[in-house]
Amino acid sequence: MRNWRILLIILLLLGAGGGLVARLSFLQITSHGFYRALAQGQQTLPSLANGVRGDIFFTDKQGNTYTVASTKNVPFVFATPSEVEDKEAVKTLLADILNLSPEFVEERLLKEESLFEVLKKDLSLKEEESLKEADLKGIYVRREAVRFYPYETLGSRLLGFVNQDWQGQYGVEKYYESYLKGKEGLERTIRNVAAYLLQGDRETLQDGKNLELTIDFNIQSVAESLLAKAASAHSIEEGTIIVMDPMTGDILALANYPAFNPNSYSQVSDLSLFRNPALQDIWEPGSVFKPLTMASAIDSGALTPETTYVDRGIVRIGGYKILNYDERTWGEASMTNVLEYSINTGAVFAEQETGHSAFLAYLERFGLFKLTGVDLAGEIASQNRELKKGYEINFATASFGQGIEITPLQLVRAYAALANGGRLVTPHIIKQEPELSDQIISQRTASQITAMLVSVTENGFAKSSRVPGYYLAGKTGTAQVSYAALGENRLGYSEKTAQSFIGYAPAFNPRFVALVKLNNPQTKTAEYSATPVFQELAKYITDYYEIPHDYEK
Repeated sequence: MRNWRILLIILLLLGAGGGLVARLSFLQITSHGFYRALAQGQQTLPSLANGVRGDIFFTDKQGNTYTVASTKNVPFVFATPSEVEDKEAVKTLLADILNLSPEFVEERLLKEESLFEVLKKDLSLKEEESLKEADLKGIYVRREAVRFYPYETLGSRLLGFVNQDWQGQYGVEKYYESYLKGKEGLERTIRNVAAYLLQGDRETLQDGKNLELTIDFNIQSVAESLLAKAASAHSIEEGTIIVMDPMTGDILALANYPAFNPNSYSQVSDLSLFRNPALQDIWEPGSVFKPLTMASAIDSGALTPETTYVDRGIVRIGGYKILNYDERTWGEASMTNVLEYSINTGAVFAEQETGHSAFLAYLERFGLFKLTGVDLAGEIASQNRELKKGYEINFATASFGQGIEITPLQLVRAYAALANGGRLVTPHIIKQEPELSDQIISQRTASQITAMLVSVTENGFAKSSRVPGYYLAGKTGTAQVSYAALGENRLGYSEKTAQSFIGYAPAFNPRFVALVKLNNPQTKTAEYSATPVFQELAKYITDYYEIPHDYEK
């Protein structure tokens, strides 16, 4: 009887073992593929992502490239608190290695329910190596992609930045977002049983493309240093410098003051620093506008550079009176004299001889009521509705650059037409075939205005802009700033000024057109603020490009 019971137990054990073996065979052999896929599905988190963002480059005249925006992988350290055994000892060690407060580290390590507590980002090489040597359980070093701007503030308001969601914001980063970010694809994130990141497996992603800008690294650097120098010397509130090839539309420099560091954009409290004043600030330009008034008058046949009028120092229109700078009276003056000595009444005379309708039509031709089409995010343009209402006083003040609103880039584009023989060119920051309009003024008119602007720098108020060995065409402007432009709800003009100088060189075979605009410098006129800045910039560019002299020094 006893033997029978033993035999029954053995048979039962053999049956159970056989069933277990059969089940294991089913799971590990017959259903191996199914369960392997199931495990991978549980351990792998698929998500959509973009490829590595493309780099952005400036160049120089030799064709060298300078990386001004790139994507790099930087190390960071995080903790899984439940895995950290001796929290007190680990806290002390981490605080020492990472230069963190012990209280901060302790706070992170006590979050037992958390699987992922970031302790520090962008580790130094020494910190990374020290952590690896320490080999602390529950403390992990991984890498993440960040957008990096190695030259920090250089070109910041031109470039923009990439936000925490990896979206381009402002400037180049926003305008060329789809080009830089690449194409979306599948990213598989693999995790262990504790659910923290182990590695990423990127599939079907396409990296973004690199961008080589027309911006010349050296000219941009000099332009920004000159603005910083003007801030120190004249206490300017803001400043802008634009340098462009008038034949092609290549923008060689687009500098603004003040700037910001896009590596730490989240720390910027003044959000206006993200805007690009060159194409997003509306501005009454003042006397730098007079050559456009004169070009309209000459091209329409209303007058010539030699046409004269008698300046009595004042023009009365209705209840308004228009005076010259410092209330000076010039007597008989030619149209060339009007530009040389920036005579307001002379500009009014030229506009009246042209006729209001024709004057408006020429401003339209110069592209002053529409966008330039530059390949940068956020460009604006004023419709100048007040001017278009047709009041006599509005046309009079617009003739010398008050009461008409444009952006700095619109003015540069209009002057480029004077420099290149009478055609509008589309400004751009990516190399491309030049886009030129039909003639907006005749080549003869463009040449006549150029000669008049050379006389301004040789004989007029802009003598301090001259670069020895070169003929330079240019004009100063000191404009009053309206209360409306300052955000104040009242009519009239404040005591603030916007002082500028715009010109091109060499005058009769231009390689560049450049604008210097300074907001409220502590000087009386642009002759003492913007003009010297332009001279220093023009001297640098002519030397840099090794442009042959027009005459012996």
